[in-house]
Amino acid sequence: MADIPILGAVLTRLLGPKYAALAQEFLRFGVVGTIGFLVDTAVLYGAIWLGAGLYLGRAISYVSAASTTWALNRAWTFRGRGSGPVHHQWALFVVVNLGGFTLNYGTYAAMVATMPFVAANPIIGVAAGSIAGMFANFFLSRGLVFRS
Repeated sequence: MADIPILGAVLTRLLGPKYAALAQEFLRFGVVGTIGFLVDTAVLYGAIWLGAGLYLGRAISYVSAASTTWALNRAWTFRGRGSGPVHHQWALFVVVNLGGFTLNYGTYAAMVATMPFVAANPIIGVAAGSIAGMFANFFLSRGLVFRS
């Protein structure tokens, strides 16, 4: 990543400067997504423990994770990009990422509904949903929310 010069140099040599920058951005996005996954999972299990259930709990955990990843992507992945009031950018991020959310939540819900093992271990559904939505979220965020 840009913060690790040797990785930037290797990616530049392998991919060229244009694609190396994109790859570094995607790697940062992945790190932020991993943090979002941890937030998503922790909030989901907390919400289930409080009685929200598998579906409402996941909706709550997703909004928590989306807010976390927006803040981290704003500060690190896409630092200095995007414009307008902060609350407008957050709202745009949430709206734009509904495509990724649809893939994310749809994968989770389908797995919870059809696989008893996943219903008993919802972290598996959260992980599968996160991967399903990651690529859509990256390109939508990069192109619409955090434009140059």
